[in-house]
Amino acid sequence: MRNLVTSLFLYEKIITTAAKAKELRGVAEKMVTLAKREDLHARRQAAEVLKDDKALKKLFDTIGARYRDRNGGYTRITKLDYRMGDGAPLAAIELVGAEPAPEAKGEKAAGTGRRRRRRRGKGGAPAEKTPAAAASEA
Repeated sequence: MRNLVTSLFLYEKIITTAAKAKELRGVAEKMVTLAKREDLHARRQAAEVLKDDKALKKLFDTIGARYRDRNGGYTRITKLDYRMGDGAPLAAIELVGAEPAPEAKGEKAAGTGRRRRRRRGKGGAPAEKTPAAAASEA
């Protein structure tokens, strides 16, 4: 659980099995509650679980401040498909409010549209007509 909760705070969204995500939710909620207190004792209690200094710093500096006015419900679990190897149900667990802001209706971010490639012959360039084919058309 320590590695999972550390990854959750570093990346703010991870994909794991559904059972691990449900178990992780309780640990993550307690860590965010500690971060909201912002005292030395709370930081030391969180440091017992989080062994990564970057995750601890991010938890207390940005995540704790983000949820200052919220009374719980800091994580969201979204069920995904099944894992290919063993068929285990997968789930994404993320911090609420970590998703990017939605764009305006008419605007489109650069590079989001898909382009289709045009298929060409084996030579790579469009095939030119041979003199015999050009004569037969005329």
